[in-house]
Amino acid sequence: MTYLHVKHKVKDYASWKSVFDKFIDTRRAGGEKSYRIMHPDNDPNNLVLLFEWDNERNAHGFLKSSELKKAMEQAGVMEAPEAYVLQEVAKGTL
Repeated sequence: MTYLHVKHKVKDYASWKSVFDKFIDTRRAGGEKSYRIMHPDNDPNNLVLLFEWDNERNAHGFLKSSELKKAMEQAGVMEAPEAYVLQEVAKGTL
């Protein structure tokens, strides 16, 4: 299983989420299967995102895409994201 982990700050979560939601067709076409949006307590504009992706090549390609860069600018992303493409090696339930 391939995952994409992204961390970045945004100006305003509601504005960012609106652009994020409108970008769904491009994300799906790029290989995204699912997403989770998280933030630390008391800091809703400091986002940690976890996406399930169809494969590693598509995840890397999406990160480099001009469409993503444009959408991030429109969404009010305030800094270069910290992003990692990850491969799941173990999973469990307790």
